[in-house]
Amino acid sequence: MRNAHTRAVIVGGTQGLGFAIARQLVEEGCRAIVLSGRDRAKGAEAAAALAVLGCDAHFVAADLGNLDDCHGVIEQSGALIGPLNALVNAAAACDRGSLLDTTPEVWARLMDVNARGPFFTMQAFVWQARHHGIEASIVNIVSMVIHCGQSYLAPYSASKAALANITRNTAQAHRRDRIRCNAIACGWMDTPGEDATQKRHHDAPDNWLELAEAEQPFGQLVKPDQVAPLATFLLSPQSGVMTGAIIDCDQNVAGAYPE
Repeated sequence: MRNAHTRAVIVGGTQGLGFAIARQLVEEGCRAIVLSGRDRAKGAEAAAALAVLGCDAHFVAADLGNLDDCHGVIEQSGALIGPLNALVNAAAACDRGSLLDTTPEVWARLMDVNARGPFFTMQAFVWQARHHGIEASIVNIVSMVIHCGQSYLAPYSASKAALANITRNTAQAHRRDRIRCNAIACGWMDTPGEDATQKRHHDAPDNWLELAEAEQPFGQLVKPDQVAPLATFLLSPQSGVMTGAIIDCDQNVAGAYPE
């Protein structure tokens, strides 16, 4: 059981990929998890689902756009389940905007939630791990749009690219603390959040997923349950000294062109 000794906090862990990672951790022996998000009802339901599987699971409400919450979620999580040795940053804001129509407010929100929030959450996590003298692992969920992104994802792409850089910088800075930091750059993914985004920003019909998947090389979008084992591997001792990696997880290859 490669995560039998993992005590994890998963920011954005109440649904989608974050919850899939939490469930996978439990399957791999993890018995102490804190899920974090903004929706208290959804968080309580998700924690209860993990508890049924035999995990000491808790929910801590937090909004990464609120700087106090970034440190607070780590402090509260440590108080609930003991010294943390695993952190997943899976929460994100997905507002749309191009170079020409992005407002300062949208830019600030995306940077706050997708880059500043994880940065200061990681800061508190690393402080705690160093205080307790324990080895630890961080996994940040970024996106394939760090390589470019569509025109209507200009600020979102920038915020995720910033988090990719933060990942590598943290990995370099804290190697000798034996704190590892890696990221997964996911492609277009089938999640409840993506369903809401498609309908809110793109007027997508109810069958948008079926239509989208029919156009994909593998006939599907990326599924959370397919990514979760990669994340839990990176959190576990099995990934050894691996740090500073940004792993593309998609059916489209960055830098490839039609032949």
